[in-house]
Amino acid sequence: MIAFIDDHRDKHGVAPICEMLPIAPATYYEHLSKRADPARQ
Repeated sequence: MIAFIDDHRDKHGVAPICEMLPIAPATYYEHLSKRADPARQ
């Protein structure tokens, strides 16, 4: 799901995509922050 959001966020935005998928926008952004800083748990 994260890859799908990454691929389509520029065209549709994160929130509208998350509304259609079973994922909260905060969960997506948390994943991004962990990807940027793997030491973050």
